[in-house]
Amino acid sequence: MNFNIIFTRSIRLLLLPFALLYGLVIAMRNWLYDKKVLRSATFNFPLICVGNLSVGGTGKSPMVEYLVELLQSRFKVATLSRGYKRKTKGYGLANETTTALEIGDEPMQFHLKFPQVAVAVGEERLVAIPQLLHDRPGTEVIILDDAFQHRAISAGLNILLTDYNNLFYNDWFLPTGDLRDERRSYKRAHIIVVTKCPATLGTDEKNKIVKQIKLQEQQHLFFTAIQYGQPYHIITKQPIGITAQQEVLLVCGIANPQPLKDYLTAQVASFTELSYSDHHIFTIDDLKEMRKKYGQLQGINTFILTTEKDAVRLLKFSEALRDLPLYVLPVKHQFLFGEGAQFNQLLHDFVAHSPAAEV
Repeated sequence: MNFNIIFTRSIRLLLLPFALLYGLVIAMRNWLYDKKVLRSATFNFPLICVGNLSVGGTGKSPMVEYLVELLQSRFKVATLSRGYKRKTKGYGLANETTTALEIGDEPMQFHLKFPQVAVAVGEERLVAIPQLLHDRPGTEVIILDDAFQHRAISAGLNILLTDYNNLFYNDWFLPTGDLRDERRSYKRAHIIVVTKCPATLGTDEKNKIVKQIKLQEQQHLFFTAIQYGQPYHIITKQPIGITAQQEVLLVCGIANPQPLKDYLTAQVASFTELSYSDHHIFTIDDLKEMRKKYGQLQGINTFILTTEKDAVRLLKFSEALRDLPLYVLPVKHQFLFGEGAQFNQLLHDFVAHSPAAEV
């Protein structure tokens, strides 16, 4: 364990009094909702919530994309996100001229990948849902992105994600840990997905996690691994293969890049990382730094690699990127233990049997 990790953990441990105070506030808020002092609104309409109990990357965006791909052939799907770090306020619906600065990087990613799907943003989801249904009256299901902890709305189906490397039952409140909600809040979920598992996860390890989570009646638990796709050029969409002879410059501004770095370690000869904070808004100076770092690579088989989230924030430099070997690495959830079909059926059944879908 290196010095930086030890130092960070020591600092977070010293912040334990603040974590206790934060946990007390969250517990009181949940108690008020549980006792119905504060009310959760319900809609006679299929709402699917995707969220987690912690900060950091648990794979929410790939899960939203998985749900869109799964449902869009049978139902008219919409997504609703907060639009984190966007430069606008209030409700907004993506259109042909929308940029990531207007709706945020993750909603922009959904919009680019699924242009036929209604992609909306709004901090107050209670207000945004009726506006979205007014703008797109044919909508049959709305996927709420990162909304599990926002109890002002009670979704018909809650999907809770937890990272295999940081399972919620071993975590603690911010800032000592990464929890932004109580551990016991997992009981509100209908489906729990343990994400970022090793593809070789065995049955014994699976059963240990099942035992620790202590599933409630009618809860379903699934396990997924990260599945990386074939990189494609950010502008031309031309694909490229990854080989063991390549040297890569990784441009990355996501919450948890470790799985991606582990993947590159196993796949290419070497890589250099140009790291940014999560949701970083790229500037022209960043682009110059990227070109400089790329020029310093020594190999003859080199290219730049970035994530889909980062790519949507780089597209504003599209003309400058056309001649740069900058490729985007797609990522998906891969269900383990052959349980993907069961997950898919649960989702289809929920939407098909919801009152609005039966009309």
